[in-house]
Amino acid sequence: MDDQPVSPVDENPWDALRRFTNARIALGRAGSSLPTAPLLAFNLSHAQARDAVHQPLDTAALHDALRAAGFDTLDAQSAAPDRDHYLRRPDLGRTLCDASAASIAALAADTSEPPELVFVVADGLSAYAATRHAVPFLTALRAKLGGWSIGPVVVATQARVALGDGIGELLRARIVVVLIGERPGLSSPDSLGIYLTYEPRIGRSDAERNCISNVRPEGLGYEAAAFKLHYLLNEARRLKLTGVGLKDHSDALIASPAQTGGAIESG
Repeated sequence: MDDQPVSPVDENPWDALRRFTNARIALGRAGSSLPTAPLLAFNLSHAQARDAVHQPLDTAALHDALRAAGFDTLDAQSAAPDRDHYLRRPDLGRTLCDASAASIAALAADTSEPPELVFVVADGLSAYAATRHAVPFLTALRAKLGGWSIGPVVVATQARVALGDGIGELLRARIVVVLIGERPGLSSPDSLGIYLTYEPRIGRSDAERNCISNVRPEGLGYEAAAFKLHYLLNEARRLKLTGVGLKDHSDALIASPAQTGGAIESG
């Protein structure tokens, strides 16, 4: 007789497909519930997503990493005084606090030639994303930006996407690019979103900017994202616009079919 215990888990016939995706498929079943292992994994992912939302951005470490990579940096903070206000009052996250607005305006006044391009690295809804991906992505992109005048990288806290409009307007930049932590998912607590806006100014709508989403090694890799952003930047400069009027056709220029895990959107 076979003395091996019978597993209480009913296996899912799709189990062989799980290696192709991080999605929660083919988890099996134990009675009317999930097996213990996938249930614990779900609880861990949920905790990581919550932590990503509340974890503060280590701005000192990010400044050090950016400067070590050869970028000039400066600080900015939104009008949201803390994380609680940031989560409850999205409007405050779209506006610079008075001190940041004054310091950026003073820097712009001392700059004779405004930059074509300004990057803003923002915590958004996942400081993990900004911490892990901003520097390697910018390093991959910088190699493609010959001929562009680039301003300092602004490290922004308690920030929403539209905060970049006020920053870009004060610095008189032609284009602002906001690298921001996206809303965490249960399989991606560190996804980075990239938003670009031509002629940024307060009051720009989401329809006037483009977005590249899911930038991370498990999604859209740094090189692929840098290629796409470089294409959009050149097109924005040529057409003098971003948003719904700027379409992405960069996939037709990619020699290899790799790295299709991200998404490109307008608006």
